[in-house]
Amino acid sequence: MDLRSRSPAPALDPPAPLNPQTRGPWTPGLRRTERGLNRSYRGTFRSPRPSPKSGQADGTGEESLHLDIQKLREKKDMLDEEISQLISEGYRVDELEDHIAQLHEYNDIKDVGQMLLGKLAVIRGVTTKELYPEFGLDMND
Repeated sequence: MDLRSRSPAPALDPPAPLNPQTRGPWTPGLRRTERGLNRSYRGTFRSPRPSPKSGQADGTGEESLHLDIQKLREKKDMLDEEISQLISEGYRVDELEDHIAQLHEYNDIKDVGQMLLGKLAVIRGVTTKELYPEFGLDMND
């Protein structure tokens, strides 16, 4: 077979247009939109952080800070009361910390088990749901 008689492979980029675009060269993987569709994105940049309000220089910012401090103190008092109630019911902080650590370990082990079930399901060409009965697992586990 003569390779010279074959047509050349299609180019990755389309052929250049007869009347060139004013927006620059075509870039693979970059989607361009028609002019006017994204006007909302062409406005001035707005930071996600709130800008200082105009009245804050004359003391309203300080009032706001005092209000925030008061709310935090109230929340602290509420949490202290909750802690006192739990202690009076017989809970101990070190016991709760140990319980939380055990829950983290359990979740890590469960994640590994789910990952292994998923890999086994792929190898066997079945769903993980189909493997649950084989290993004596409940769907709610």
